[in-house]
Amino acid sequence: MTYLIIKYLITAAVVVLVSEFAKANDKLGAFMAALPLITVLTLIWLYIEQQPALKIANHAYYTFWYALPTLPMFLIFPYLLPKFGFWLTLMGCMVLTLLIFYLYALVLKNFGIHLL
Repeated sequence: MTYLIIKYLITAAVVVLVSEFAKANDKLGAFMAALPLITVLTLIWLYIEQQPALKIANHAYYTFWYALPTLPMFLIFPYLLPKFGFWLTLMGCMVLTLLIFYLYALVLKNFGIHLL
């Protein structure tokens, strides 16, 4: 139980740290958010928890493929934000990301990469 609490605290601390950097400096906060900190932590947790190498490798592999369709959101969000406000922009970007992901998964399926 103590391990799980430490795991949660470290992971939460990373998220809080990134948001604090973002408040202080836009570029530094964005740079830190763009780093795959949560993915790296996840890989570390999987390794510490003695998961098979294949499971750890698959996590890294699928993270790559899942990250790509999320990127357009970061270009569209700043454009929509002044027009629609934060919550509507966020919801719209989430819906758009899901649509892009679905279409992306259909295309990749033709190349033998199964994401769904």
